Amino acid sequence: MSKIMIVTDSCCDLPKETIEEIGITVLPFEINFCGETFRETFDKSADEFYEMMAKSDEIPKHSQIIPAIFEETYKKLYDEGYTDIISVSINSAGSGTYNNSIIGKNDFFENNPEAEGKVRIFNIDSRCYTVFYGYPIMEAMKKIRKGAEADDIAAYLEDWFNVCAIYAVPYNLKYARKSGRISAAAAFAGELLGLKPIIEFADNKTTTVEKIRGEKNIVTKLVDCVEKRMTPQTPYLIIHGRDDTLAKEIEKEMFRRVGRKAEMFSKIGCAVASNIGPDLVAVLIRRKNK
Repeated sequence: MSKIMIVTDSCCDLPKETIEEIGITVLPFEINFCGETFRETFDKSADEFYEMMAKSDEIPKHSQIIPAIFEETYKKLYDEGYTDIISVSINSAGSGTYNNSIIGKNDFFENNPEAEGKVRIFNIDSRCYTVFYGYPIMEAMKKIRKGAEADDIAAYLEDWFNVCAIYAVPYNLKYARKSGRISAAAAFAGELLGLKPIIEFADNKTTTVEKIRGEKNIVTKLVDCVEKRMTPQTPYLIIHGRDDTLAKEIEKEMFRRVGRKAEMFSKIGCAVASNIGPDLVAVLIRRKNK
């Protein structure tokens, strides 16, 4: 009988309580900020981190999760009798963590040759950030509890990562420009003209798909953007930073147009906020052209 565990990193932006409730293994990113080093999610919540950001002009830094941590995690799970480990990582174009998960797997089997044939490790690149992979991991755990096999879970996650996208509006680009990890934001040239980008996060890329003039137009323009791209009658998620005011307005407008409320509201965590800032609103959808 198979015994399956999902391993991921803290950029999935699932709260600590949810992680404990669904029983996944989450490896935390370490954040260096204001003279402190702490583990995302486990040592500080998103709200605590937003408060720190409000008091400092410093740009937070975080490092990738190293191969040794993955190897140690896989060994622990193998010793606990898991037959299948599904390891889902942050976008490989923005972090070396996914590649390190593969190195960790190779090191684990090299150092534990007796594990060959007894445990399978699936390494999956989420190709994105935040609940883009946090949400389907939650859904995957439900499937596991109902008896789904590891191959089916891996296929479900790969399908999600192929078809979904996040459309985000950062309120300012200060953090994105300084971190340099979000190429679409770094290249955006309209901020001085009062323009804000709608950035598509998908397929290991960031792309500015539309421009918005003025904050008062964010709700209408973002909903316009996602409505024409989303697969009809499918769930959507709303993502926000420290202020959820526009997020709630977007749900009202989405309900008026498509007749559905958001499947989930989610706050961005420390790693994402470090790179795009604490103030944004975004919608995650299944794209109809996929």
